[in-house]
Amino acid sequence: MVKEGKVRIPSGCAIAAVISKEGERMTGEKIMNAMKPMHDRSNGLGGGFAAYGIYPEYKDLYAFHMFFDSRDTRKKCEAFLKERFEVVKGELIPTRKIPEITDEPIIWRYFVTPLKSVLADLQLDEKEFVARTVMKINTETEGAYVFSSGKNMGTFKAVGFPEDVGRFYRLDEYEGYGWTAHGRYPTNTPGWWGGAHPFTLLDYSVVHNGEISSYDANRRFIEMFGYKCTLQTDTEVITYILDYLVRRQGLTLEEAADVIAAPFWSSIDSKTDEYEKQKLTYLRTVFPSLLVTGPFSVVLGFDGGLMALNDRLKLRSMVVGEKGDRVFIASEEAAIRVMEPDAENVYAPAGGEPVIVKVKEGRY
Repeated sequence: MVKEGKVRIPSGCAIAAVISKEGERMTGEKIMNAMKPMHDRSNGLGGGFAAYGIYPEYKDLYAFHMFFDSRDTRKKCEAFLKERFEVVKGELIPTRKIPEITDEPIIWRYFVTPLKSVLADLQLDEKEFVARTVMKINTETEGAYVFSSGKNMGTFKAVGFPEDVGRFYRLDEYEGYGWTAHGRYPTNTPGWWGGAHPFTLLDYSVVHNGEISSYDANRRFIEMFGYKCTLQTDTEVITYILDYLVRRQGLTLEEAADVIAAPFWSSIDSKTDEYEKQKLTYLRTVFPSLLVTGPFSVVLGFDGGLMALNDRLKLRSMVVGEKGDRVFIASEEAAIRVMEPDAENVYAPAGGEPVIVKVKEGRY
């Protein structure tokens, strides 16, 4: 007999993604179906999706997706938003009642733009202002969480298996040029609505399979720069690290990958290209606390693209395939074959080797 607590699922969690390089929009049906063959990688304590290009009519506005524990909390938060933003539209996020998803909070979305007068007073650019607003709500407004805050994109997550979460949020009715998905098997942290993946800030979203043994060091460093880890799971910190490195420090995605999954010093020393050697040495020296250790595979979604990345030892599975203008990523090839039975060039990226896919300029 197997005793509870004696079995650990070391490769639990499922991730999947699809993107059209031509910016062609597709419904969420395929990405929902892709999670079905990976059902046993989850345990029903968290599932979620991020979708890009789904709000073309509001593409210049920030879409805040929010959980509230009560009507009073929602009213309080709305009053706070109206002090800082023009709220163009606020509404319940459409859902369908299904028996598999229970205990749902109040789920709303707001399409907003920062008030120019407030930006001028604070002397902040709008992205920094939005990021600070998200942190403020998530740390100071009890019972309210902003779980998505980008433009022309949205995250949808819940406690449940991912295929059920997709039906709950009616994702078959949305169309986007890029989708990511996650099925959660939490090992060290609680299963709750805010702790489901993806984790987002602005247009960045992260889904993650694995475990971050460097979490405390990563969190302590990133919180010195105004980020707050409030969602009770280690993956959240990866999102903030990427925002810090790319948006605030101006690194490329490739350089950010070289920080998070930094090559070993022995590998750097063996480089024959002197420029490459100096660059990698610089990144490892300047950002040592942002090296993410432990087994992981992650997919980062961003405005106009995706990046997939394994830890440098490749301790978690991740497979990439292509067909036409579409690129598919998943924990297992079976999930890719559900999305595209005739997928080509299927391969497993090397550890620490980023796979970056961008939509053609002007196509989204």
